[in-house]
Formats: sequence, structure tokens, C-alpha cells
Amino acid sequence: MSTVPKHYITADEYLHRESKAEFRSEYFRGETFAMAGASANHNLIVLNTGASLREQLKKKPCRVYPSDLKLRIDATGLYTYPDLSVVCGDPQIETNGGDVLLNPVVLVEVLSDSTEAYDRGKKFEHYRTIPSLQHYVVIAQDRHSMDCFSRDPDGRWNLTSCQGLDGQIELDSIDSKLSAAEVYDKVVFPA
Repeated sequence: MSTVPKHYITADEYLHRESKAEFRSEYFRGETFAMAGASANHNLIVLNTGASLREQLKKKPCRVYPSDLKLRIDATGLYTYPDLSVVCGDPQIETNGGDVLLNPVVLVEVLSDSTEAYDRGKKFEHYRTIPSLQHYVVIAQDRHSMDCFSRDPDGRWNLTSCQGLDGQIELDSIDSKLSAAEVYDKVVFPA
């Protein structure tokens, strides 16, 4: 039995390829991983969430970035594309090979069947190493459910969950909230 050896690339090679690629991919330890396309519900939830945050942060020194902005995690070397990133103050942007964000305060991921375990597990392990990160929000696209992991002053992560349309998630570090009714506005779940 023979196996085909893996071809590893450098981060610079990844950034160069990614700047010309038709489809986005993540990069970790020399390997690239293709990212799947998004459903209609996924896109609507991202848009609703981004619009809500943008409106709340309009008069604050914060920016909301959509999923086309790459994120690099210094401690682990992962390059990825969060569904939404929020930065307050000056964004730290690495510009070699395309814009890459380094200092998010809030990250949002909309879950799918194929990404939920990764987004809640390994990806969150990477995200927890970002010194600036205060909130990690995961939003289901097949039911009314949002979870927010918030870092307390001692560095511990605490979970707040919101089920149904009546609740909200507090993002204390940016003095904002995510209302389930706004996040899920016009989202229709399959029967």
C-alpha cells in the first residue's frame, strides 16, 4: 500500500495563492483546507448580525468586518475567515499577501452541520489564544440558538446561551447586545 506524501506550503505561499484563488481556504501548519459555501440562512444570519453590531457601534471606535477579511492567530499560526470580526481601537492589519486581521475583540461564527464540531472545538481552542479576544459567539442556522463565550478578567471563559427568539446575548466589552429576534429576522427553517 502506498500513500501520496502531503505537500506542505509556507504561510507566504498560502497568502500568495489565496490572493488569486477563486475559493477561500484556511491554512494551518503547512496545509490548506477548502471552505464550504454558505446556505441562504447562513448568509442572512451573518448579514443580520453584522448590521445589528454595526448600528450599535456606529458612534464607538469599533469596526465590524465581514467574512472576506482573513484572521491570523499568532500563537498557533492558523489563518481563517471568521463570519464576522469586531475590532475596537486601531485594527492591527498584516498586509503582506493581502489584509490579515490580528486583534479582534469579538468573533462570530454561524454553525452548520459540517462545521459545528470544529467551530466549537478546535477552532475555539485557536481563538482562545488571541490576547485581544473578549467574546466568541456561535449561532445556529437550523434553530433559534446562540452561545456566547466571554473571557472574564481572570482569563476564564464563561458561557451564556440564548434559546428561542425572546433572549439576547450581552457583549459587555463593546457595550452591545445581540437580540435573537434581530439575528434571526426573516430566517425560515426547513420543515
